[in-house]
This record gives sequence, structure tokens and C-alpha cells, in this order.
Amino acid sequence: MTAEHARLPGTGTVGSRTALLVVDVQNDFCPGGSLATAGGDRVASAIAEHLDRHAEEHDLVVATRDWHEDPGDHWSPDPDFHDSWPVHCAADTPGAAFHPALEPHLPRLDAIFHKGRFEAAYSGFEGHLAQEGQRTVGTGGAGLADWLREHGVSRVRICGIATDHCVRATALDAVAAGFDTEVLLGLTSAVGAESAATAVEQMRAAGATLSGSPVIPAG
Repeated sequence: MTAEHARLPGTGTVGSRTALLVVDVQNDFCPGGSLATAGGDRVASAIAEHLDRHAEEHDLVVATRDWHEDPGDHWSPDPDFHDSWPVHCAADTPGAAFHPALEPHLPRLDAIFHKGRFEAAYSGFEGHLAQEGQRTVGTGGAGLADWLREHGVSRVRICGIATDHCVRATALDAVAAGFDTEVLLGLTSAVGAESAATAVEQMRAAGATLSGSPVIPAG
């Protein structure tokens, strides 16, 4: 622990650093993928540009991704698109890989967290450390909240896919875990306009700061 850190009851070590959380910018959630958002490509490119232009605003950059092996009824041949979904982001497949726009930036990621190996997992805070810098951790690594605290993070800025599902869940968990939370809505892509509006209101009501507007499907 360094001098800049303070301890909050029941939450572990928290400091003054800011982390950018890039949520699930994966091929299966972008056009051409099995569970695509219409604006996924656009958001992936915008996040890459943000990393170029605003690197100094973030002490750490962390990415999460769905990494399913056997998530049970989260996958379904007859999905209801609420609790069950088409097969997506199967571990070690092209669909689970990060969008090509992020590939040049992968070396600058401080950590990657995988979630949903054997269950449904929407929030990045359900994930476990899979890679730290260039070191592969494997399965069962630290949880996101503990890792952030251990690295002196008190503030998170969230972007990624999808506004109305994994971004929403990650933001709500970030607030609940005691992090100062901002959602960069302009760097998120939504499944639908109505569900995105509901998600925005839920995040605002929880206490997250919101900036911009999500990319939503036309029509």
C-alpha cells in the first residue's frame, strides 16, 4: 500500500487512480457476429480513437470479455433474448476475440478479465483476471473489484457493448462496490432504443455519471 491509498470499511484498498473499463468489445457483439449490435463496429473504432487521444486521462486500462465454455441455459437454440441467447463468445473462438479495431491497443491493456465460463455473466465485476500485462494468469484469477482496489483505483470510466446489458450491469456493480463511476455512453452500443433508455435511467438512478448518448439501432 502506498501513501496515496486509504482504506474504506469492508471494501479493501482504494486510492486516487482512474481506470477505463472496456466492456466486451468482441467480434460476436459486432456486425457479422452471432449476437451483434448494429453500432458495434462504430463503437469499437471510437474506443480505439479514444485510447489514442485520451491516454493521459486513465491510469489503467482494463478490458472484459465473455468467455463461455458451457454456460448452461444462457445459450439456447431457441433464445428468448432476455435470459437466453444464441451461442456467442465461445472460448478461444474468433467470435470471442476482441474487435480488430482494438488489436493495436492490446499491448497497452493492463489487465483482461474473462467472465461467464460456466454461467451467464453480464457484469465485468463477475469476471476473473485472465491476463495481466503480457502475463497469462489462467482460470480463477482475482475478481475485478479486488484487482482495482489493489491497484489504487477509486474511479472507473466505462465504455463498450452493450449499453443495455453488460455495460449497464458493470456500471451498477461498480457503483455498488463503491467506485466513482462514469459511463461514456457515446462509446457504447445498444441492442435496442427502449432497453437502452431503461438502462440509462437505471444507471443514473444508481448514482453513475453519464456522458454522451449510446449508439442505438436505426428505426
